[in-house]
Amino acid sequence: MNKVLIIGSGFSGATIGRILAENGVKVKIIDDRKHIGGNCYDERDEKTNITVHVYGPHIFHTDNKEVWDFINKFGAFESYITRLKANAKGGIYSLPVNLHTINQYYHSTMSPTEAKALIASKGDQSIIEPRSFEEQAIKFVGEDLYKTFFHGYPKKQWGMEPAEIPASVLKRLPVRFNYDDNYFFHKYQGIPRNGYTSLFENMLNHPNIEFELNTKVDRKDVENLIFNENYEHVFFSGAIDYFYNYEYGMLEYRTLKFEKFYSEDDYQGCVVMSYCDEEVPYTRITEHKYFTPWEEHSSGSVLYKEYSSRCTKEDIPYYPVRLVSGNEMWNKYEEKSAKETKITFIGRLATYRYLDMDVCIKEAIECAHAYIKNN
Repeated sequence: MNKVLIIGSGFSGATIGRILAENGVKVKIIDDRKHIGGNCYDERDEKTNITVHVYGPHIFHTDNKEVWDFINKFGAFESYITRLKANAKGGIYSLPVNLHTINQYYHSTMSPTEAKALIASKGDQSIIEPRSFEEQAIKFVGEDLYKTFFHGYPKKQWGMEPAEIPASVLKRLPVRFNYDDNYFFHKYQGIPRNGYTSLFENMLNHPNIEFELNTKVDRKDVENLIFNENYEHVFFSGAIDYFYNYEYGMLEYRTLKFEKFYSEDDYQGCVVMSYCDEEVPYTRITEHKYFTPWEEHSSGSVLYKEYSSRCTKEDIPYYPVRLVSGNEMWNKYEEKSAKETKITFIGRLATYRYLDMDVCIKEAIECAHAYIKNN
């Protein structure tokens, strides 16, 4: 029977592990944290009994039926519509930018047609192919809305000027000319009824899967494990620069710090309040009882202020920082990893890309089936 080693128990590792286990492969999963589930891990707050997303909010959304059907095998999902608000320039606005936001901002009662015409007149149509976040925003919404909603926030989130951030980041932020304030536009949207941790426990509950926590491994450790325990293949979902012992230097990541606090009653009236102004040090506040509206909650509330900063070797890396100008260091790691024959790099950190949960699962499904086909 084939033996496979997987580093990381987030969606990438857990998905590959489950599919391989169901196909008769012996799987060992190693994770450097004390729990499974990676950044999707959640737990009950001791004081309020509210389920909290420990590493920031995670709402599952996808158009991919295969991914949706796969993940629903391990836990029932409650339908969940994400409605966010933005605190900007002394006002509270609806996000994503929609007809309500536009009418609020311009103190008007425009129709969709009128709003489209106004925004088109304010957008800079001389920008043909936007290269940066800034160009993308100015082309499609104009200087006014850009300065209000899309200038200060990304500077705090990414730690750089919007002109340095690739345009692809802003493509995740829709603008609508109706009153639809659903942040996402995917067919399938939800949150696991019993939480993400329960979902991962079900995914990894298979006789062909064993896992080991609180264990951090680099390339040398992996090579020793391959030799000593006869693993046929390794799937690695950790930070690729750490894996290679920072041979070419440390890649640029953003990390998050969370400041937890409580309120005796509702604090902000919504699940996420984004703070767009640059002078506010945190990017958003999440109120976690709004993630589980199907549960009965006490009058108390638990919240997190979220701060973004440059990642050090002691921090948890969250977001790979891609630049408009490219990244020579990453190119070297990518070239080196492509030469590996027994190691496959998967997930956000190992492939140095900003990936949503459903994309991680989709790529992991494809990766697992490719391994099965070739072995």
